[in-house]
Amino acid sequence: MLTYTIRRLALFVPMAAGMVIVTFSLLLLVPGDPAAVLLGQEASPEDIARLRMALGLDDPWFARLGRYFAALLQGDMGRSIFQNQPVAGVIGERLGATVELALAALMVAIVLGFVLGIAAAMWQASWVDTACMLLAQLGVSMPVYWLGILLMLAFAVQLGWLPSIGRGEPLLAAAGMALAGNPGPLLKSLSHLVLPALALGVNSAAIISRLVRTSMIEVLGEDFVRTAYAKGLRRPRVIVRHALRNALLPVISVIGLRFGALLGGAVLTESIFGWPGLGQLTIAAISQRDIPLIQGIVLTYAMMFAVVNLLVDLSYALIDPRVRLG
Repeated sequence: MLTYTIRRLALFVPMAAGMVIVTFSLLLLVPGDPAAVLLGQEASPEDIARLRMALGLDDPWFARLGRYFAALLQGDMGRSIFQNQPVAGVIGERLGATVELALAALMVAIVLGFVLGIAAAMWQASWVDTACMLLAQLGVSMPVYWLGILLMLAFAVQLGWLPSIGRGEPLLAAAGMALAGNPGPLLKSLSHLVLPALALGVNSAAIISRLVRTSMIEVLGEDFVRTAYAKGLRRPRVIVRHALRNALLPVISVIGLRFGALLGGAVLTESIFGWPGLGQLTIAAISQRDIPLIQGIVLTYAMMFAVVNLLVDLSYALIDPRVRLG
C-alpha cells in the first residue's frame, strides 16, 4: 500500500504543475484589459500604460509564468487588483463555505443515491425499481437553479420551516459550541445548509443511484453471492458485506467526478441561496477582470478536484488489493 501511495503522489506533482500552466495560459485569453477596467473609462492611455507596467502585464508571458510559479512555491497567489488584498487570504475567507456546501451536497448524493440504487437492485423489475428510477430520472432532468427555487418557495416561503438565504456559523465552529453545551448555533447552521445542499446534491444522487443499481444487479448474479445465500447468511449481510463491496469500485470513481461537478455547481447554487462561498467571489472576479483572483480561484478548484481524485485512487487500493499491483 505504501509503494502504491508513493507512486500516486509522484504522479500528482507533475499533474499539479500542468494545472498551473493550463490555468495561467487560459486566462491570457480572457478579453479585456485589467488595467483599463481598474482605472475606469475616463483613464488616459498614459495612465493605463503606467498601471500595466506596474502590474507586470507588459512582460512576456513566460516571464510572468515563471514569477507565478516562484510565488506559488512560497505560498503567494498574488494580490487581488480590486480588493487590494492577497489572493490567498481572499480565497481562504470563502473556501470553507464552499467546501462545507460541497461536502454536504456530496453526503446527500451518496445517501440518496445508495438507498435508491440498492432498493432498485434488490427489487428489480418491481414497482419499487420503477419508482426509484423515476425519481432518479427527475433528479437528472431538473436543473439545479430550478430545483433551488422550488425548494426555497416550498420550505422557506410557503411553510417557513427553513431560511432561504445566508449562512450561519461555520459548521465546525457550531459543532464545537454544541459540544460546549450551546446547540443553538449548530441548529441554525444546519437549517441554512439543508436547502442548498439538497438543491446541489439531488442531481448527483440520481446519477449515483442509476450506477449503483446497474453495478449491484451485475454483482447479485455472481456465484459468490449465491454461495453466501446457500450458507444461510441473511440478506442484509449478503448485500452489505458481499455484494455492495464488490459493486463499489465504479461507484467510487463516479463519486470523485461528481465532487468536481458539485464544486462547479456551487457557483450557481451560492448565487441562488446567498451562500458566501467561492461561487459569488468567482462571479465578482470575472466581472471585474481581476486576473490574479480568477487565477487563484480556478487553481484552487482544480487542486481540490485533483486531491479528491487522488483520494479516490487510494480508496481503490483499500477496497480491492489487486489495484495495488497495477
